[in-house]
Amino acid sequence: MKEEATNVLVVGVGGQGAVMATELISEVAMNAGYDVKKSEVHGMAQRGGVIASHARYGKNITSPMIGKGEADYVLAFEAVEALRSIEYLKPDGTIIVNEQKIVPPIAHFLKIEYPDNIKEKLEDGKRKVISLNAFKMALELGSDLLVNTLLLGVLSKQLGLPEKTWKEVLVRRFGKKMLDLNLKAFEVGRAI
Repeated sequence: MKEEATNVLVVGVGGQGAVMATELISEVAMNAGYDVKKSEVHGMAQRGGVIASHARYGKNITSPMIGKGEADYVLAFEAVEALRSIEYLKPDGTIIVNEQKIVPPIAHFLKIEYPDNIKEKLEDGKRKVISLNAFKMALELGSDLLVNTLLLGVLSKQLGLPEKTWKEVLVRRFGKKMLDLNLKAFEVGRAI
């Protein structure tokens, strides 16, 4: 068992599944024998606003919050949220980015332009970046609801938690109707 904590920050906008992803990460880590703490910042998430969810696991975790420069991994369900959360990533950390762009309602109201060069800003050589269009891939697999599981598949390969434990948790969490598709999405993510 690793002595130091592993810190995963999950970011996105309301309705994308960031909280569910954090719950799954936490459950897998706990089932693998780690002490786990998690925390969510919901804000206006129900209205398409920003959400940040923290998951920390290790031998002995005392706080659920990840400070700036402390995240080993950032899992970003939306492109601009990846850019906004980059200050939380360790210098040698990894960011996994869904290239999907969701312009929040407040941006329309305030007439804020969505940045065009997000990928270039992230890929500046200061961190490991895994960038994919998870939304498009999920649609190709059969449902836009698979974005969450596909991204978790990518993250699971990075975290090193047992694949068997991930699959056990997924089987418990997803109903029979969507289980096969979610397991397939998870495998596609792991293969990236």
